[in-house]
Amino acid sequence: MNDVYVLGVGRTAYGRFPDRTVGGLAGEALGLCLADAGVGLEAVEGVFFANATQGALEGQHLIRGQAALRDAGVEGVPVFNVENACASGTAALHLAATAVRAGEMDIALAIGAERMYGADEERLRAAFHGGLDVARWEEGLASLRKAAGADAAPDGRRSVFMDVYAALTADYRRRHPDCTPRRLAAVTAKNRRHGALNPRAARREALTVDEVLAARTIVPPLTQPMCAPIGDGAAAALVCSPAAARRLGAGRAVRIRASVVASGTGRTLDEEARRITRLAAATAYERAGLGPADVSLAEVHDATAIGEVFQVEALGLVPPGEGATAAERGTTALGGRLPVNTSGGLESNGHPVGATGVGQIHELVTQLRGEAGDRQVPGARIGVAENGGGFLGFEEAAAAVVVLEAPGRDA
Repeated sequence: MNDVYVLGVGRTAYGRFPDRTVGGLAGEALGLCLADAGVGLEAVEGVFFANATQGALEGQHLIRGQAALRDAGVEGVPVFNVENACASGTAALHLAATAVRAGEMDIALAIGAERMYGADEERLRAAFHGGLDVARWEEGLASLRKAAGADAAPDGRRSVFMDVYAALTADYRRRHPDCTPRRLAAVTAKNRRHGALNPRAARREALTVDEVLAARTIVPPLTQPMCAPIGDGAAAALVCSPAAARRLGAGRAVRIRASVVASGTGRTLDEEARRITRLAAATAYERAGLGPADVSLAEVHDATAIGEVFQVEALGLVPPGEGATAAERGTTALGGRLPVNTSGGLESNGHPVGATGVGQIHELVTQLRGEAGDRQVPGARIGVAENGGGFLGFEEAAAAVVVLEAPGRDA
């Protein structure tokens, strides 16, 4: 398999930006990415643009990337629009890397952008509603709750995915009773400490475990800090061939050792061995010629605190049943054996859906270059990103795992 590198990255702050547009946010991330790579826009031979909600929220269908990037000067080159739920950003990266590996492009851009705050609430709920099978929406949610042994959640203003995560939490705690609400809160408190060090995060106030537990409940046992907020923001990554990396700056180019995208399986809730992120991770490690023991740090999809617990176990970074305990013990904190979500994760950054996966790559590239400042993981060599989206049956409809290697070897 041909090598592929990340030459440059750029990311806006995430948060509430009522005066910004999808195009304005995307243009900012693009400019930061090109500056980081030290190249001009003319070097970009193709664009993979990730966005999940603009069609539902603003009526911009069919040509989202072309419309969003026109003011930034993107024209003439092919623009591919990528919609894959919350995994849209990593799917765009995967497609950019595939195009470069195939020799179709020497330099390709993966960029994700989303503007979600200020949208009509009915349209926003409908957008998230569409992350499940709309033909079997009530049936699917009822089946999940029944299998998980979870009660129906009380009415409230929230994404349906909070109900999904509440059911999954009930099932996990049935199988692992020592995963107490306090240990789940330790995951969030850890991520909030990390987020306090990230100037681009939407939530930068550190919280204690007690403060997390005392906050407003969204769906039991998940409190408000345990749930990622929606967000506005954009992130970009420039992917290139080894020849381009040598020509333009191999000293800072981060190698993509593996990139895997998969769709969910028809497993039962108890078939952990068939969990899609577990299968995708196994394939990614095999392609990279590495294993979980080689990983220096990870960014995982913590749309809620239990999401991090699931994914660090699926990635093989901690033993089954110990995802929350690892956070409580400091194993997955900065200074611990294997830091997870050094960016602060979705719980701190927020979740601008189309940008999230590329934002994870931004954090890992920054860490692997040794440029993360106060949140730097010393000697980081291998980074893993996990990004999932949508929900079918008992797991994510789309899942992606990316393995990155620090600069230091010849491109």
